Amino acid sequence: MQSEGIILYVTKGGGSLHQTMIKGWRVYRIWGAVLILLLSPLTAQGALAGTTESKPRIVAFGDSLTAGLGVKRDDAYPAQLQRRLEELGFRYQVINAGVSGDTTAGGLRRVGWVLSAKPEIVILELGANDGLRGLGLEQTKNNLDHIVQQLRQAGAIVILAGMKLPPNYGREYTEQFESIYPALANRYRLPLIPFFLEGVAASSKLNQADGIHPTKEGYEIVVEQVLKVLKPILEERKRKF
Repeated sequence: MQSEGIILYVTKGGGSLHQTMIKGWRVYRIWGAVLILLLSPLTAQGALAGTTESKPRIVAFGDSLTAGLGVKRDDAYPAQLQRRLEELGFRYQVINAGVSGDTTAGGLRRVGWVLSAKPEIVILELGANDGLRGLGLEQTKNNLDHIVQQLRQAGAIVILAGMKLPPNYGREYTEQFESIYPALANRYRLPLIPFFLEGVAASSKLNQADGIHPTKEGYEIVVEQVLKVLKPILEERKRKF
């Protein structure tokens, strides 16, 4: 039976992916099947639901790229995003709801858990594991669609993070996979991060030894990519409220 590693914590206070080495992706697929159980689902769910911060919440909802597999807790992108928001004068609490190895199907099952944090904004980063496993594109698209619907129905602003696949999966499959994200963003008029790992993927200096997961420095760049989309939203909300 496959184990799911869960990395969840609440931070407080204060090249192209197509160039990624194929070897790295193979390692990723192995890691997706053999993971250390960092927190039980029950414990993680309790931690999320028990959040007591009075600040409005941003939930980073994703897989190992969000969880921060392989880096210290404070170096994962949600923690770094928390610090950058504080530097910019935005009073928000960023919650890491990343689960290593998660697929869009797993994410769909976790929507209620994510909503228990009552987020104002959700940064949705899922789908890479679907593509790496060669899962049906229609199912991936439908899962993301249903996740977005549920989050929006609960009143959350959804920021969608686009993903890409390495070329060894075939041009037709990779192009169709990548097109899921802008199509979904257009359908629901969602803010879109065109490629979550822009400027990080394929860089040996910005990724760990597996060639997939960013280092602390890589996540610094990821945060800046996220802020390009998130900051205007926060500024608009600041003007309104």
